[in-house]
Amino acid sequence: MSPIYDFKGQVALVTGAASGMGLATARMFAESGASVVLADLDGDLAAKEDERIVRNGGTAIGLACDVADEMQVAAMVDRAVAAYGRLDMAFNNAGIQVPPSDAAEEPIEHFERVAAVNQRGVWACMKHQLRVMRDQGSGAIVNCSSLGGLVGLPQRAAYHGTKHAVLGMTKSAGVEYAPRGIRINAVCPGTIDTPMVADMLKGQAAAMAEIMKQQPIGRLGRAEEVAAAVLWLCSPAASFVIGVGLPVDGGFTAH
Repeated sequence: MSPIYDFKGQVALVTGAASGMGLATARMFAESGASVVLADLDGDLAAKEDERIVRNGGTAIGLACDVADEMQVAAMVDRAVAAYGRLDMAFNNAGIQVPPSDAAEEPIEHFERVAAVNQRGVWACMKHQLRVMRDQGSGAIVNCSSLGGLVGLPQRAAYHGTKHAVLGMTKSAGVEYAPRGIRINAVCPGTIDTPMVADMLKGQAAAMAEIMKQQPIGRLGRAEEVAAAVLWLCSPAASFVIGVGLPVDGGFTAH
């Protein structure tokens, strides 16, 4: 059972919120009393999910946002503040995979696409969230890195490069903004049972078998397990935690 935090009167923004880890986190924020902004490239699906939260007694709005476009990111943050008057917590979760590739053969298009979303998207989200939190003098941001931000694996150079970059940005911005009352951390999920992972592993039975060998817990992670870590990092229980990349990976990086 995950602990339930009291986030009444606070506002949480989640990107990549229409499915997977983002949706699980948005729902958990709402269950803990926060008003939630669900942002996703699929704005229609985000709107359906916000309606579901409202039907269950929560407060939420869903909207479309391509985090690779800084103007859309700025508008997303402005919309959150216009709706609820403040921004207390953010989970910058939106991310993509690209197909595995020999490092000597990887197309530039794959590199540019994954960097635009996973690296520049997190940079833009932090930038515009910090505009608001800096004026408030408070806030908590959690960026989504990956076990690929902590280790290297064959045929993943571009993707892992972006996830390492997320940790670098998290640490640098974390030490810059800690004196201003804002905490910035990251989660590093392992192989989690989400639609993106399902697509990645489709037709890759050998890859899945290898992952399971290296995941000591012996199973895929659940989106709710990542969400629980995000809420903890945003809560007063983690008030002395700054610039951390927290593995949520079933022990993958521990051995």
